[in-house]
Amino acid sequence: MEFITSFSKSAFAALLVASAPLAASGQQIIDFSDLSLSPESFYNGADEAGQFSSNGAQFNNHFDSEYGTWGGWAYSNITDSATAGWGNQYAAITGSGFGTNEIYAVGYYDTYTPAIPRIDLGNNTALSGIQVTNTAYAYYSMRDGDDFAKKFGGANGDDPDFFRLTITGLDANENQTGSIDFFLADYRFSDNSLNYIVDEWEWVDLSSFGSQTRYLTFDLESSDTSVYGSNTPAYFALGEVAVIPEPSTWALVGGLFAIGALCFRRRR
Repeated sequence: MEFITSFSKSAFAALLVASAPLAASGQQIIDFSDLSLSPESFYNGADEAGQFSSNGAQFNNHFDSEYGTWGGWAYSNITDSATAGWGNQYAAITGSGFGTNEIYAVGYYDTYTPAIPRIDLGNNTALSGIQVTNTAYAYYSMRDGDDFAKKFGGANGDDPDFFRLTITGLDANENQTGSIDFFLADYRFSDNSLNYIVDEWEWVDLSSFGSQTRYLTFDLESSDTSVYGSNTPAYFALGEVAVIPEPSTWALVGGLFAIGALCFRRRR
């Protein structure tokens, strides 16, 4: 009984603090708040690490040192949401991360390498959803057109253009657990006033993927294509991923609370 009688108020308080974020929301949030950057900067894999991690999840990255190009994932705190073009490829159109976070991830579907944005969640788990938006590069390319891509909707707004993000879940054996399409831009409406290009953080519900999802992959498709593929810049921004811990994790948290409460009562 020495362990029980020696359990202190401060130890129990520490247990409560450590468990509170998880218990309060029922979710574990991957939001890049554990990463750091100098102001107005980005990480694009130039160290050739091949990946980076945030809150236990791994994000793939491919950096070509010969050409200085990258694919997969980068992360950024660039706030310039007004400048168009490839030179501003690391900026979210919102000018900030989701909520109070400064840092967000940027996904680039590099078809040449290829480098498909992919997240390894570390374990089979259930998902609540993700927050996504356009990058400034893709947004202005679609809104105004550029040297490589058309203005979405054409001259009169009638062209049925779209920019679609497809999120696919896979289990540990690479079997599909679910797939959802989210339109980052959609001009397919008969009423042109309904046409839109996403310019704020949007929630994508992934709860239908079930409890065995280990990986997430992200594909981008545009209506504006050529023989070389999509003309629309294949970029998007990710603000957070909300996962629901495995039942075993909740059992552990519940057990720790029970032990802590018992010890605290015995101590008193």
